[in-house]
Amino acid sequence: MDNPKMSLLDGAHNDDLKLKGIKVYEIETAVHPIPTYNRREFYKICLLTGKSDINYADRGIVVDGHYLFFGTPHIPYSSDLLSPTIKGYGCLFTEDFLKSGDRSESLQESPLFKIGGTPVFLLNEEQQVFLAGIYQRMLAEQNTGYAFKDELIRNYINLIIHEALKMQPPDTFIKHKNASSRITALFLDLLERQFPIEDQAHPLKIKTAQEYAANLSVHVNHLNRAVRDTTSKSTSAHIAERIIGEAKAMLLHTDWNIAEIAFALGFEYPTHFNNFFKRLSGTTPRAFRNVTA
Repeated sequence: MDNPKMSLLDGAHNDDLKLKGIKVYEIETAVHPIPTYNRREFYKICLLTGKSDINYADRGIVVDGHYLFFGTPHIPYSSDLLSPTIKGYGCLFTEDFLKSGDRSESLQESPLFKIGGTPVFLLNEEQQVFLAGIYQRMLAEQNTGYAFKDELIRNYINLIIHEALKMQPPDTFIKHKNASSRITALFLDLLERQFPIEDQAHPLKIKTAQEYAANLSVHVNHLNRAVRDTTSKSTSAHIAERIIGEAKAMLLHTDWNIAEIAFALGFEYPTHFNNFFKRLSGTTPRAFRNVTA
């Protein structure tokens, strides 16, 4: 088959989800046009069997077999179908749905949903059977009249999340040991919330360390010191890396021209964007787009 783009990761009808905050559904192979580059409104966990090329931010991840995929509203993604059939289950949910179960931390703090993390976990047969059983229970439960079914389904989702977290290496978990670590986590969370850029009418607004410090109500020197102590990188370096990552994703996933992308990312002139992109990536935006096209 000719490597069609499919909607496996796009999921169920969003109107139903907006009413309840949760939707579980079965997945069958479905071919659709390339999804548009925009902010999806919901978190997603898919259990799939087959072969596909998942485009996640500016990366491509080829998977073959049983796997879990974790999607976040803050990172663009789509999938190329590479096998004749792909089947499995999907679950869409809002952060409020999950947090209503006294899950106080933000999902963005989880290593499963971070921009630099790996959103895909390959599974063996035993893991696939176990997780498929959880999805089947959620499917059955969402159609019952049980008064506490939301709480039960929430527990099932948390069980899937914990099963994946057990597959993560220990050094991917962030523990806030001091004030610097906490301030850094707040900065990184605010940084992630600026992306993706949905449309040209709403360009990137917060672009400098001073602007991030002002939004966090701390002095810029305090923020810079905390971020460097915690990550060994400067605040400006984190901002630049995130902007270049977004630029690459936009070059890959949109048909916007270079000037439009430059403006959306807060650059007054395309030449400034070209110089920035070349300095951080070693190539020009146009060359990057042509090579990866």
